[in-house]
Amino acid sequence: MPKIFENIRAMQALVDVLPIAIFVKDAESKFQLMNKACEAQWGMNFSDLQGTDASQFFPPDQMAWFLSKDREIFSGGCQVDFEETFWNASLKQNRLGHTYKKPIYDESGKPLYLICVTIDITDSKKSLQELQLSEEKLRTMFDMSPLGMARNSMDGKFVEANNTFLSIVGHSLDELNRLSYWDLTPESYAQQEAEQLESLRTKSKYGPYEKEYINSSGQRVPVRLNGVQIEGSDGEKFIWSIVEDVTERKIAEQQIHQLAFFDPLTKLPNRRLLLDRLQQAFSVSARNGQHGAIMFLDLDNFKTLNDSKGHEFGDLLLIEVSKRLLSCVGDGDTVARLGGDEFVIVLETLSINQEEAASQAELIAENIRTSLNSAYQLHELAYHSTSSIGIVLFRGHLESLDNVLKYADTAMYQAKTAGRNAIRFFDPNMQAALEARAELENEMRQALSEQQFCLYYQIQVDSQRQPLGAEVLIRWAHPQRGLVPPVQFIPLAEESGLIIPIGLWVLQAACAQLKAWQHSPQTAALTLAVNVSAKQFQQADFVAQVKQVLTDSGANPSLLKLELTESTLLDKVEEAIAKMQEIIAMGVRFSIDDFGTGYSSLQYLKRLPLYQIKIDLAFVRDIASDPNDVAIVKAIIAMTEALGLNAIAEGVESEEQFNFLDKHGCHAHQGFLFSRPVPLLEFEQVLSKFMQD
Repeated sequence: MPKIFENIRAMQALVDVLPIAIFVKDAESKFQLMNKACEAQWGMNFSDLQGTDASQFFPPDQMAWFLSKDREIFSGGCQVDFEETFWNASLKQNRLGHTYKKPIYDESGKPLYLICVTIDITDSKKSLQELQLSEEKLRTMFDMSPLGMARNSMDGKFVEANNTFLSIVGHSLDELNRLSYWDLTPESYAQQEAEQLESLRTKSKYGPYEKEYINSSGQRVPVRLNGVQIEGSDGEKFIWSIVEDVTERKIAEQQIHQLAFFDPLTKLPNRRLLLDRLQQAFSVSARNGQHGAIMFLDLDNFKTLNDSKGHEFGDLLLIEVSKRLLSCVGDGDTVARLGGDEFVIVLETLSINQEEAASQAELIAENIRTSLNSAYQLHELAYHSTSSIGIVLFRGHLESLDNVLKYADTAMYQAKTAGRNAIRFFDPNMQAALEARAELENEMRQALSEQQFCLYYQIQVDSQRQPLGAEVLIRWAHPQRGLVPPVQFIPLAEESGLIIPIGLWVLQAACAQLKAWQHSPQTAALTLAVNVSAKQFQQADFVAQVKQVLTDSGANPSLLKLELTESTLLDKVEEAIAKMQEIIAMGVRFSIDDFGTGYSSLQYLKRLPLYQIKIDLAFVRDIASDPNDVAIVKAIIAMTEALGLNAIAEGVESEEQFNFLDKHGCHAHQGFLFSRPVPLLEFEQVLSKFMQD
């Protein structure tokens, strides 16, 4: 089913409880929705009609009339009502219906669907015809009619009414007899009433038309009227009115509109209505020359609240935020919710001067930020929240609507990267950078499928400079950009989630190389260290992936070393330990990479099933000149020995660094002193050189 409404289940549930027949057709006059009352009225199931134009139930000439009428309504662009014949399959007969149809269009003016309401007037039509023939027949059906019926004298005094009419206006018959037609009519309908009653003098009838009655409680009741002038047997003329209470239809139309154009949680305009309001704001700005502004707002750390306290608390926060946003803007401005915790504010009629307009928008944004920073009381929870706000100015139609929204989103992203709880105006350079990132991400996906990635190897040696193995490092052999280093694409791969398939490819390629080396005595004992990202390690099936790769490659698990960062291990420690133990049981060993640069915790370190700690190059670089680095490296080595672990230092670039490390107990080394990371063929040449030495 096409997405006619943003919440089709809520729409179906709503219309099913209404007692009047409601159905929805798309722009091709095919049925897309029908309530229970309509199924009963037509004597058929919606499942037989869904997606069809019902041509199987009507002859071609009648079907052509229906389709022509629908096209006429779409081109006319307004609500219409008329009488038409419909087929009741259960009764196997045509019935007469009074149908109301209202067209709905998208923001570009393209027809979307018709909202239709049909009332079976077969019996009431017959009643009205008989009324015109005989007052005696009127009295026999008077109180049986489901429609309100009332008789007025020519000066508007009520003479009699049936129970349905009395129920509509909320008066007893005695009370009604003391009132005139005009006592129940709001002043706003006076001109319309005068025109309708004037038609009695020329046509002896009026209507159908819609108006409101004022009932006995002072409330307005929407009704639909037909009227006819009848002359009694004594020659006195009266006005007979047939009245239908259309309250439920009006409520249904309002709720349909609410579901189609408003967010059900916050009651703010949704994206569809926002785009319409923006289009109007552009047009107003083009006419008056004033600037407008779009603010793209995102709540900081909203996901944490949802994950920790549940969606009920998240919904409460969103409702409260929407109220505060509305209180910070003017009546002519728009606050919309796009979904999740994203809101858009449209400010109109700012200054003609760009700098003044920017200052006005920033002031409103600051007020919004201050308001949203105030404490919230969500049930028993006292909660604080901040927001990141991006702003872009517009004037007239100089930029497309999509571009302006994109720029505001970019500015919001800048506010996020600036540390959150910030306000930023759109920066074209940032937009260019984001577009470049998006292009690089697409190229990275292509690189996976076209096998553009390759492995480089950096040798690891012992105190006698004999090869122990290597660390594999990924490189991207881009067909246009050339060799792309990891620092340019790994952060984006982490952010986009591509690090997961990329990391799996690295693991597969490394294990395949281990298997290949096992055929030569010169390389059979070499180990390979593979970096594993936090996202990759946290995958629920990571253990199964490692097992499958080892099985498929046939590599010796004891020669595989997985390098993890401290932050990876300290997040959900118990789960991390359990995963590591399962993998260690296969024969694989673990190393902590870049040790000392994160939030090292001896409490957790002693519990982790590690084989090796890698001393970060930040400490190795200055051990010949910085006493602090000397102390740190000595402490790491001593701690490693105390825990029964192996230590390896990276970033070794000088003989002085090598001798210091070896003297103080670190006997495994990696760095430019021995070799840079190189492709496989060059690495094997480096191996041969070290083995000969």
